[in-house]
Amino acid sequence: MGKGEGCQITLDQQLSLSCFTVFSSGPKMERKIAIIGAGVSGLLACKYTLENGFKPIVFEARSGIGGVWSQTIESTKLQTPKSFYQFSDFAWPNSVTETFPDHNKVMEYLQAYAAHFNLFPSIKFDTKVTSIDRLVPSDEDEHSWDLWGGTGKPFSSSGKWNVTVQEARNVSSATEAYQVDFVILCIGRYSDLPNTPDFPMNKGPEVFDGKVLHSMNDDLAAELINGKRVTVIGFQKSAVDVAAEVANRNGVRYPCTLLFKTVHWMVPDYFLWSTFRSLNRWTELIIHKPGEGFFSWLLALSLSPLLWLSSKVVESCLKWTFPLKKYNMIPGHSFLNQISSCMFTVLPRNFYDRVQGGGLSLMKSRSFTFCKNGLVIDGETTPLVTDIVIFATGYKSDEKLKNIFKSTYFQKQITGSSAPLYREGIHPQIPQLAILGYADSPSILRTTEMRSKCLAHFLAGNSNLPTIKEMEHNVMNWEKSMRLYAGESYRRSCVSVLLQKYSNDQLCKDMGCNSKKEKMVFG
Repeated sequence: MGKGEGCQITLDQQLSLSCFTVFSSGPKMERKIAIIGAGVSGLLACKYTLENGFKPIVFEARSGIGGVWSQTIESTKLQTPKSFYQFSDFAWPNSVTETFPDHNKVMEYLQAYAAHFNLFPSIKFDTKVTSIDRLVPSDEDEHSWDLWGGTGKPFSSSGKWNVTVQEARNVSSATEAYQVDFVILCIGRYSDLPNTPDFPMNKGPEVFDGKVLHSMNDDLAAELINGKRVTVIGFQKSAVDVAAEVANRNGVRYPCTLLFKTVHWMVPDYFLWSTFRSLNRWTELIIHKPGEGFFSWLLALSLSPLLWLSSKVVESCLKWTFPLKKYNMIPGHSFLNQISSCMFTVLPRNFYDRVQGGGLSLMKSRSFTFCKNGLVIDGETTPLVTDIVIFATGYKSDEKLKNIFKSTYFQKQITGSSAPLYREGIHPQIPQLAILGYADSPSILRTTEMRSKCLAHFLAGNSNLPTIKEMEHNVMNWEKSMRLYAGESYRRSCVSVLLQKYSNDQLCKDMGCNSKKEKMVFG
């Protein structure tokens, strides 16, 4: 976002807003802002728009805050060290001593944050947004604009958004429409629309006599899985966590099967800390940056062997520490490729002990289908007998984002390109709307907070956006740069994982702040 008034912040403390003016009166009060979702990103958007003099209304389909943290299995805990998952102006309580707090303590932390900054009065709970639609005069041609929204500013004199809502607990209830000047989508990437595979006719869940669930299900409870043969599908964070919890509860009498197609690198939590600390300004010198100049390109090229070497060191350490070869669990891709795709999978404690003890079975498969009493693996004649199948195969985040738009034009803008969002929050072709919490990061709370502050700075009229063409050129450069490292695993929600400080520098520049660089650590 364009430059504003100057101020200075350090990168270690750049989330402090002491240099920004807080507005409490004037025409900004008249602008209506809708925030959809009251997870972490929704709370941050609410807090910083309030601080800038707006009166946002937050629509939350659930009966409480927290988003994905409010609906998870018992063993879930932070996969990010809590010092990297902390609000800039609201520290964790001293009573939380562990590096990776469990989900109950995370929820308590979020509740305390919302109460401390008096966010609850702005939230309408049990209110589901069914659609949003852009309302513009018939004589306006938004597609011909050179500037975002026609002016490059946050608000339009004519265009509005129509936000249609419904009582979440009563699908037959009447809908209600709110007309607002700006929409902030904070609907997250890890909920609501599960990503499950398609099956041939008569070979899907409909022929299975057991129970089929997704890891997002509310009824995924201990009483359901106790004493049952459970198969978990997938091999990322939720799959590994669910399988470990089932194996811990049922033991060797009813072993859990983890069925997957692709193996990923899993690191123990203590190892993750060092990985986070290594994402600093020194390592960013090795990374090719979007739109970089010749000398920056030459420096990254000359230092690139160090990046390859560090990835190989990590892989060798993991293969030496854990019995990966014994269980055919060595991935076919590099560790660098994996973290470039934002796939941070923490190895549950005693995971391979459960495998060796017989409580957890690892099974790699190219394909599977359902039968009456279980699963047919790779076309074999003898099925894998199971009582419960749990899909932990992620979510259709782009589909979920697309579906909230009533306009087919905006839907195509979401799904019709692999390019990331401008500054990971603005779509160049969708005016008066921002998306927070969509971009992934190894330090998601910090980066989302930084973007929330930058957005509030923009909404307050302190900066303008560049032209649409400039924004599109910028995001194409980001995509090109990150494809160098992620390869086929590239995801547009994960373009700044290796360049967190550089990304934050860009946001500081947009806000007219000079990010000092005296400390070469993660920011």
